[in-house]
Amino acid sequence: MPRLRPIKEKRHGTFENSRYPGRILKEEFLDPAGISAGALARHLGLPRTRIERLVNEETGVTVDTAMFLARALGATPQFWMSLQNNFDIASADAEKFEGVERFPLSA
Repeated sequence: MPRLRPIKEKRHGTFENSRYPGRILKEEFLDPAGISAGALARHLGLPRTRIERLVNEETGVTVDTAMFLARALGATPQFWMSLQNNFDIASADAEKFEGVERFPLSA
């Protein structure tokens, strides 16, 4: 599976500098506390690879993972899901949708 990475150019003026959620987990939570991905996984009762794949940018944050991270780290599940959603939007191929016209909703 290819590594996920944010779009480097500006896409429609939003989410320009979105960062991968696993990088935020590692750089802003684990590293400052001196905690390894494996140690966090053990604390959460999760497979070690689940957290390691997240911090290695190989998988995204699921709702389930967001709930675990929120409880363990004091953030909210919405925080983790917002990071993932922002990253996904920034990583989307905007050109794929350029030909889509607005649907006429009013009669």
